[in-house]
Amino acid sequence: MQKDPFSIIKLNTAYFLPLAVMEHAHPHSHSGHPHNHGHSHSHAVELKSVNTAFIIGIVLNLAFVVVEVIAGLIIHSLSLLSDAGHNLADVASLGLALFAFRMLKVKSNATYTYGYKKTTVLVALLNGGILLVSIGAILFESVQRLIDPQPLPGKTISLVAAIGILINGLTALLFFRSKENDLNMKGAFLHLMADAVVSGALVAGGILIYFTSWYWVDPLLGIIVAIAIVFSTWKLLRDSLRLSLDAVPQGIDLSSVRDVVKKIAGVRDFHHIHIWALSTLENALTGHVVLSREISIEDQERIKQEIKHQLLHCNIQHATLETETETLACESIPNH
Repeated sequence: MQKDPFSIIKLNTAYFLPLAVMEHAHPHSHSGHPHNHGHSHSHAVELKSVNTAFIIGIVLNLAFVVVEVIAGLIIHSLSLLSDAGHNLADVASLGLALFAFRMLKVKSNATYTYGYKKTTVLVALLNGGILLVSIGAILFESVQRLIDPQPLPGKTISLVAAIGILINGLTALLFFRSKENDLNMKGAFLHLMADAVVSGALVAGGILIYFTSWYWVDPLLGIIVAIAIVFSTWKLLRDSLRLSLDAVPQGIDLSSVRDVVKKIAGVRDFHHIHIWALSTLENALTGHVVLSREISIEDQERIKQEIKHQLLHCNIQHATLETETETLACESIPNH
């Protein structure tokens, strides 16, 4: 089962969350011998790689923001200024996302027993709010300028936007390999690619303005930028809200998890199941396992380890299990 990771990283740059997943194998031993399926479980982020990806993304995008602002102010281009505002929000989001991933490394304490892993989810949600505000501002200004178009040099718009295609495309590659490992990483990749497409539209618009003097194309592109941002990030916004409410993470089916556990020899039932996200990288589960009355205390521990191993294959890294035997188990109560 695949876990779906906001971004955010460049959810306003929201999607900048990083690259780099550290392969970390969980050794499992059953009946005194190693148990190897020929693969490892990747669940942690290599902080060094994350730092590198984020720093490169922040520097490149901040430099591009400066270029867009200067060019936009000189030629009075709303499309360039709107895109600059969006990219500036992206830089801020990258900084927040980097902070969230650093918090993953902070150890738990008596107050925050799970540590600060949930900050990755909260940052994704915060970036979603920032994104909505930026979209509103872009739409407002674009409509105003559409009513009263201003003369613009199309060639300059195209040249500046072409730089955006190059920067966004190169930065997106930093997150390509790890986009399926974390919501923020996936967000970063998708949003950067969307930005590259938006820059392509600005290039085409600048060429059109240059040859036709249709100045209304510039504010129209500003509206298109806003719509493109909404479409490219809507699912990520929804998923970040879902995780913040401790819903079952995307890609994990509670019924399927129950069936996997019940197939293990000695297990008669599995109920009172709760599954939630500790962060955009790790999931947790609690549940009651009903065992056959013939199961010994030694076998109970073996079965619990087998259950936890199978849960890893379901993308659940932390499991707390309560066991009971058939003779003591009450009638299974539906999940709540």
